[in-house]
Amino acid sequence: MVAAQHSQLLQQQQQASQQIESASRKIEQASQQIEHLKLVIEKYKRMIFGAKSEKLKGDLEQLEFQLEELETEQAAIEAKQPSPPRAGNKSRPRAPRKPLPEHLTREVIIHPPACTCCPGCGAALRQFGEDVSEQLERIPASYKVIQHVRPKFACGACEQVVQAPAPARPIDQGLPGPGLLAHVLVSKFADHLPLYRQSEIYAREGVDLCRSTLAGWVGAASELLAPLVDQLRNHVMAAAKIHADDTPVPVLAPGKGKTKTARLWTYVRDERAAGCQTAPAVWMAYSQDRKGEHPRQHLKDFRGALQADAYSGFHHLYGDGAIYEVACWAHARRKFHDIHLAHASPTTTEALLRIGALYGIEEEVRGKPAEHRCSVRQARARPLLDSLRQWMEKALGTLSIKSETAAAIRYALSHWRALTRYVDDGLLEIDNSAAERSLRAVVLGRKNYLFMGSDDGGQRAAALYSLIGTAKLNGVDPALYLRTVLAKLPEHPINQIQQLLPWNLAPSLQNDPSKAA
Repeated sequence: MVAAQHSQLLQQQQQASQQIESASRKIEQASQQIEHLKLVIEKYKRMIFGAKSEKLKGDLEQLEFQLEELETEQAAIEAKQPSPPRAGNKSRPRAPRKPLPEHLTREVIIHPPACTCCPGCGAALRQFGEDVSEQLERIPASYKVIQHVRPKFACGACEQVVQAPAPARPIDQGLPGPGLLAHVLVSKFADHLPLYRQSEIYAREGVDLCRSTLAGWVGAASELLAPLVDQLRNHVMAAAKIHADDTPVPVLAPGKGKTKTARLWTYVRDERAAGCQTAPAVWMAYSQDRKGEHPRQHLKDFRGALQADAYSGFHHLYGDGAIYEVACWAHARRKFHDIHLAHASPTTTEALLRIGALYGIEEEVRGKPAEHRCSVRQARARPLLDSLRQWMEKALGTLSIKSETAAAIRYALSHWRALTRYVDDGLLEIDNSAAERSLRAVVLGRKNYLFMGSDDGGQRAAALYSLIGTAKLNGVDPALYLRTVLAKLPEHPINQIQQLLPWNLAPSLQNDPSKAA
């Protein structure tokens, strides 16, 4: 009986132990799930309400708005104060103003004294100097109609008619001049003004241009500019290293009244950080979805280093070695940063500090020749990377396998070769920021136009974003560039189209800033 009771007691204890162990596992799983959900919630909160940049704690736009309000309030208070006497008490010193640009038209208004003789003694006055102050004024946008008159002449002997040929226009038999057409394109794709808003602005200025008319101009202009976009693609794909990324864009699905999610892909050639003088350029492409076949088609002629994130659609490109992967440390850092903002820990703090040290080295070698960058990285960044890997492997053993921090470490370790490849080649970069910067215009525009009207519209947007983005990379005003190109393209030889690329026109455009008016 005692033995049976003892056996029963042992069995009960074993069952209790199993129940406790099962409960512990459930608690651990629940804790991990809670941690995961908290992280996701914090991430979405930051996306909706939080900072737009990892470098800033507050929202940059809100800070700028707050600064604007404070400066406005300060100016309003100063305006209420009585003006101090000119020769008496000194007013609060003001920051020196930048001189107004010399190319602006000057209208001189002379203000003579009210009297022509001395108010004290009545003697004649003589001028011994003058005070000149300037005031900046805005003239509302003006429009003019250019009439092309072609007189007809007839021969008195044979009655043959002689007349000058019609001048070429950006749009055959179209109304817009190159300046107006460039303004429409830049307003839509650089300043993010949808065409219906532009139509309202033109109406306020006394010009009736309906949205459909503007849309027709955009379509015709994109066709005219297509050869230049092809040249941009050839230039980008001829590089030894390019940056790649993509972003979703909503597109109206025909016949459904709903939107589908398409993609805009960006490919950037920018070697200036490595001291190269080759012109930077960006080429964008549109696709209806995010299948890997699209980058395969885009990069079919490319050979070299592809700096991108770990998107699986790029992986099949690295098989034969013609294209090799260079990963992005900003992407790896962002995983630790998101966790750190949600619930900071010594592990995330240490990871951010170690990665920050790598970026500190990059700041010092930016713009230096590739050979110098490579030698500095080998001497200083390589030991830091070796130490970082050892620390990550050790930290991984102390973390729960399902924790978010462990997932961030596993991501870095699983892409270690691609993440550290930049140390061996001075032409490569530590991250893919060049591609991310090129997509900012798309992201800003997406907030205004809400969706694209069609797949053709997506392709036109990719073309115009390519030209405008490349003009900006080369320090050229996009409006001035498009105005110049649209004026020249109709009669420009197609076999000399490279002459109209932004970097080839940059010297002439920069030497005459008044043309931007």
